Amino acid sequence: MKRSRFGEEQIIGILKEHQAGLGAKELCRKHGISDAMFYKWRSKYGGMEVSGARRLKTLESENAKLKKMLAEQMMDVATLKEMLGKNF
Repeated sequence: MKRSRFGEEQIIGILKEHQAGLGAKELCRKHGISDAMFYKWRSKYGGMEVSGARRLKTLESENAKLKKMLAEQMMDVATLKEMLGKNF
């Protein structure tokens, strides 16, 4: 996955500029981002403060780790069931 060149602080700053009255097209041109990226950020970070965005990022990474652990456990269980089902 490509890493964004904007941090959470910058993204939230851009969104606050929009809330202050600047148009979306102007902001996109000013910061060199696409309209789609702006609206994606707005749906994800809209109304959030920097601390909330950092917490969201840590929770997302923790969730990814937990999903990976669950998938590994499910694979182990499936392997054990397969081994027990065979007649030796």
